[in-house]
Amino acid sequence: MTAEEFRRHGHALVDWVADYWDRVETLPVLSQVSPGEIRRRLPAHPPSLGEDFESVLSDLDSIILPGITHWQSPNFFAYFPANTSGPSVLGELVSAGLGVQGMLWSTSPACTELETHVLDWMAEMTGLPETFRSTGAGGGVLQDSASSAALCAMVAAREKATGGASNRSGCDGRLTAYASTEAHSSLHKAAGIAGIGRENHRLLPTDGALRLDPCALREAVRADRAAGLRPFFVTATVGTTSTNAMDPLAAVGEVCRSEGLWLHVDGAMSGSAAICPEFRIHLQGIEYADSYCFNPHKWLFTNFDCDCFFVADRAALIHSLSILPEYLRNQATESGAVLDYRDWQVPLGRRFRALKLWFVIRHYGVEGLRTLVRHHVDLARRFAGWVRESEDFELVVEPPLNLVCFRHRGGDEANQAILDRVNGEGSLYLTHTKVGGALTLRLSVGQTRTELRHVESAWAAIREAGRAIRRPRG
Repeated sequence: MTAEEFRRHGHALVDWVADYWDRVETLPVLSQVSPGEIRRRLPAHPPSLGEDFESVLSDLDSIILPGITHWQSPNFFAYFPANTSGPSVLGELVSAGLGVQGMLWSTSPACTELETHVLDWMAEMTGLPETFRSTGAGGGVLQDSASSAALCAMVAAREKATGGASNRSGCDGRLTAYASTEAHSSLHKAAGIAGIGRENHRLLPTDGALRLDPCALREAVRADRAAGLRPFFVTATVGTTSTNAMDPLAAVGEVCRSEGLWLHVDGAMSGSAAICPEFRIHLQGIEYADSYCFNPHKWLFTNFDCDCFFVADRAALIHSLSILPEYLRNQATESGAVLDYRDWQVPLGRRFRALKLWFVIRHYGVEGLRTLVRHHVDLARRFAGWVRESEDFELVVEPPLNLVCFRHRGGDEANQAILDRVNGEGSLYLTHTKVGGALTLRLSVGQTRTELRHVESAWAAIREAGRAIRRPRG
């Protein structure tokens, strides 16, 4: 593809994406294809000769688009936001065009130094302690996801607890880690990958607000110590996936400090809200954390993948993950004057992720981002108010931010029928959870283009589905 061909096809593809954003709310949110349908539309064998780009664009519409669940639809209220924006996509395009492999400072100094600087910006923008800035002993790095951040934090904590012995000879099966029953499943997965063992990752009870119980944590830690085990790691969550519950960071942090445990804080979705000073109440106690992460790719208008991962002591992370073969040795690394982010993650290779986040921050500015986040929280609170006033529906928990958990008073069968009906119609997409064993509907507000009219339409569809289940058939 020549430069001129790239320019022409690139313009066509940008037009295609812009047109897609313009019409995405008219498309069924949940893909309507059956299993295997997309593959049946694809040729059985790859083309022997190259095809023209117009044919590829045509197949995007006819083959790929029908198999897309539209996460960018303003009517997408499922799971969590996975929003994007124009500046983010353009930053991703530049990153792809440059094709940087940023494993070392020397392999592209701008890749490393922009990332360090943008992470310091993010720490400032969200009111994090100075300990998480690169100007001290800590610092930040971009991971692909909160799952990878959790794994890296657990490995660093493991090495700190064993004085580096577990990297040399493996774990002894006595290390124990802790989180609430509401914590993300990635923590349980990390315990298996890191050699701690899933059976040694304790899932502790929550209080009436579905938050990690600090008393239960202290009791579990002391019981494990009495049994000859070695407690070392705790995860607290700022905004659980199921209900957006906020663990009490200060109280959990006090337990961790007194018991000598590494505290990792997972703020995957809700951490973005801290860009607004009034929402930083949910981060009270973050100063106790040894590591912290949140995902701009969930609720800060930066496309997947982009996780901000901060540590208070970068030496602990680097020592646990660093390995230096001869072919990676270079003068800049050995000078000690640079950061090599390959030592802050599991893989060696890394993309230039900071570009898209830099584009987003510069395009919107801090105040612009705050306006968008506040808008989403306001929409969720309006929806919660309608539920609160309804005779047929009830709130399951009070929503702290942009996730509303609610249910029909008719019980699990009624709620499942409502979920099936609204999702089957395609005009919106909801998902569910279980709270206290009861099926609960979730409405998550956070897509870039979601407005009041979309939330109003969602509520109308949900209410209509609720009325339909009471009507006699036929």
